[in-house]
Amino acid sequence: MAAATHAIVGATGAVGRALAQRVVKRGGVPLLIGRSADKLDALAKEHGNAPILVADCAEPESIAEAFKGADADMSSIAAYAYCAGSITLKPVRRASLADFREAFDLNTLSAVEVLKAIEKPLKKNKGACVLFSTIAVQQGLPNHAVVSAAKGAVEGLTRALAAEYAASGVRFNAVAPSLSKSAMAAPMLEKEAIAAALAKAHPLGRLGEPDDLAALADFLLSGDASWITGQVVGVDGGRFAVA
Repeated sequence: MAAATHAIVGATGAVGRALAQRVVKRGGVPLLIGRSADKLDALAKEHGNAPILVADCAEPESIAEAFKGADADMSSIAAYAYCAGSITLKPVRRASLADFREAFDLNTLSAVEVLKAIEKPLKKNKGACVLFSTIAVQQGLPNHAVVSAAKGAVEGLTRALAAEYAASGVRFNAVAPSLSKSAMAAPMLEKEAIAAALAKAHPLGRLGEPDDLAALADFLLSGDASWITGQVVGVDGGRFAVA
């Protein structure tokens, strides 16, 4: 039986890389998807020349064409993780319509376009899908209007897709993290005092690591989570639920 292929969008990011490592460790094949061919090539070599696909998720209209031109065999795709995303933090009075549209395109619309491109094998293989939200959807935070709006749409999308695809046996869940270490978060963590204060805002006393998020995504994509769908699961060091 051929190993299941996991389509990982945003594969060269911190969480995508961590998830790819987990997939390979348990015998799966990662289909590495991102916008930088050079970074994808380098990552593919780390994982036995895993298949890659270059696609720019900042432009949802380009996704279908990117998948049509793919060299990789799509028929064995049984899991899909959309790890691409953005964190636009600014007061709403300074947020432009373009800010909101760009965030929606990247975080939400491209996730849908990728799904459309791989829907057939996901249905055939009764696959599982994971999207990424943020605790800022459920917990109001200043300067988070842009990202909260986009990720709020992701949560609604997750539940709607779970309902729409349930009869096909395809599961949809979302991971809602708090602040974790990544290239996107790096500007917020440059100053040691600020990073320490942000860590203390979490009851467990630390920031998230990429593998904390990847571990949950890996579980939700696995057969161990075969009766879980339509859920938004927090991985946040207790920040949302614990005083």
